Amino acid sequence: MKIVVTAGGTMGHINPALAIIEEFKKQEKDLEVIYIGTHNRMEKDIIPKKGYRYIPIEIYGFSKSIKRNIENIFCIKKALKKCRELLKEIKPDIVIGVGGYVTYPVLKSAHDLKIKTFIHEQNSIPGKSNKMISKYADLIGVTFLESKKYFKTKGKIIYTGHPCGAWAKSIRKKEKESLSLTKEKKLVTMVAGSLGSGSLNEKMAMFLENANQKNYEVVYITGKSHYENFIKGRNFPKNVKVLPYIEELPGLLKISDVVVSRAGAGALSEILSLEIPSLIIPSPNVANNHQYYNALELQEKNCVVLLEEKDLTTEVLEKEIDKLLTDTKTINTLKEAMKKESTLNSAELIYKEIKELIK
Repeated sequence: MKIVVTAGGTMGHINPALAIIEEFKKQEKDLEVIYIGTHNRMEKDIIPKKGYRYIPIEIYGFSKSIKRNIENIFCIKKALKKCRELLKEIKPDIVIGVGGYVTYPVLKSAHDLKIKTFIHEQNSIPGKSNKMISKYADLIGVTFLESKKYFKTKGKIIYTGHPCGAWAKSIRKKEKESLSLTKEKKLVTMVAGSLGSGSLNEKMAMFLENANQKNYEVVYITGKSHYENFIKGRNFPKNVKVLPYIEELPGLLKISDVVVSRAGAGALSEILSLEIPSLIIPSPNVANNHQYYNALELQEKNCVVLLEEKDLTTEVLEKEIDKLLTDTKTINTLKEAMKKESTLNSAELIYKEIKELIK
């Protein structure tokens, strides 16, 4: 079996793409994977390290710059031509799109060549790329049932949940000693998202600098591009460890008692599958405010505690974390709700639906 996978920009798209690939590898003995991504973003480094054939294309997201957008139109035309030529040569059984603007020329070309296509939407409100290419998809998988109403397509729409849940369960847990953490103390892990967040980092700094009064330890992950600025001129207490990034984050989450996180669909999927009490602070700087709606749907099901960034203060943060660490009733309510909501067979369901599609 031969599959083309395309996704890019952030780990929120790359991780579910990898989870789907892993399921196909498990099910298909003779699987060939070709990954098409951007020439300048995270996937160009991550995917080749995983051993998959990687083909970069030059394409950019649209911005407020008219000059940049005009240049991008020419890039898209070139990308469409390149993708058509590639797909004619590769002749895949299926083209799988998992989000990001890089998917547009790949899915459009596959549709034009009458190659079967599948897209997966991670967020409650679909991104621009997936809404645009949904008309070219034979099959659409959604993480949130609420997403279905946003797609106007003749293709079949199925509820799959998020494929990163089972992947998170499979990751080996980290040892506290390897991170110089104390085995006996509780751990709060705080994540600013795969790309980090300058606004969130600034709000968290005061809390971290005063965390020496707490009887728990904190790991704070800034995001690679924000790390140097964040630690510059700051002295954090011994019970705080600040990191730029950590590979296979679920391994750290497994030894965490509480998680404070953004509301990317991948992060929420991992939290649900591992049943970790969590305080979710959606990024207000994303398209359609989709992180807020991701978190809101789960808060309404008693799976997470939602806190908007505009309401975030050191006092509120301390109070919510203390409650999630010590309030047995709250902890048990969250864990029971997460157990019901997590979808650990998402990647398997996607595989089976695609096999049916290409029969």
